[in-house]
Amino acid sequence: MNRLIIVDDEDLIRESLAIQVSEMEGVTVSGTLPNGKKALDWLKDHYADICMTDVRMPLVDGLQLMKEINQLYPWMICIVISSYDDFQYAKKSIELGAVDYVLKPMDSSLLQEAVRKASARIRSSRRNEANQLLLHKLPVYKPMLDSWLEMVLSVYLHGQPLIIVDTLAMLESWVEGSYEILNELSMAWTSLVIEELKKQDIHVKYEEGEDVELGEHSLKHSDVRQYFRLCAVRRLEQAANILMDRARKAKNLQKESVVDQVKRYIEEHYAENWGLQELADHVAMSRSYLAKLFKEQAGMTIWTYCVNVRMRKARDLLLTSSLKSYEIALQVGYENSIHFSRIFKQYHGLNPMEYKDRFGGE
Repeated sequence: MNRLIIVDDEDLIRESLAIQVSEMEGVTVSGTLPNGKKALDWLKDHYADICMTDVRMPLVDGLQLMKEINQLYPWMICIVISSYDDFQYAKKSIELGAVDYVLKPMDSSLLQEAVRKASARIRSSRRNEANQLLLHKLPVYKPMLDSWLEMVLSVYLHGQPLIIVDTLAMLESWVEGSYEILNELSMAWTSLVIEELKKQDIHVKYEEGEDVELGEHSLKHSDVRQYFRLCAVRRLEQAANILMDRARKAKNLQKESVVDQVKRYIEEHYAENWGLQELADHVAMSRSYLAKLFKEQAGMTIWTYCVNVRMRKARDLLLTSSLKSYEIALQVGYENSIHFSRIFKQYHGLNPMEYKDRFGGE
């Protein structure tokens, strides 16, 4: 999800643009500012990927704003909007790196195309940087790649959380503070693993999921690290689950069956008190046969699967909310917070507070 700011000294124009952009996929309006000075003040505290700016404005005009953005926030892409069909303005804008120059009144299709171009340029730039990092780090990441292949091919679910934590730490050390690259880097890593799996005759069609939403459109600089780390964890976790599922199918361990119904039930009722008999009644099967079938096809017991779901949910709450450990324990089905902390550490390798300190941002 790319964050965009709109800078224009006309209130109606800003409002109209905000409405049009909010209807586009893959982008959200984080701020609307009346001039370049206000925009620069806003950017001191907030993160953005795209700036859509008018050319002529009081205090700091669009061209000067672009110069400042290029110097201070080099990852940002600019789109220029203007009432003036002036070649010199357009030329200067393009020289400053603007992805497009759109005239007022704005045709919605041209506006959408400009935003699409900006998003594509951001993605391309970050993907290229991620691929270059992988290329240069080949001698370093080989042991981690081998760990992923071993995890997927052995369908060893219990090793997944720690491998993901270690992978994130490795990738983060490469970006050297440019956390916005973590998203693309985690996806490039997934592509690398998929290519290696092809050599094992395991072919995976992987579709990228949506970015994490923190509940607010604006993102402060102080939260950037936490946000992109959480996005990367989600990407890696999603990829690991898909790859392991494909490996199970390749080994004839996973079928579209009663087991899927049980998994869905657990995903929806993980925090509630239920027993094996209740699950058996849900799928019209005996308890003993259901337990045997689930372990054969899923590679783990029903209770282990429930714990996995609870620990994922607990991790998300820990990193995206201000809830205390005992409050999170209650929300994921544990009345005893000490017992919850012990299981969390067994699953993630760290107790809840240590995990939050390490992966919850500064």
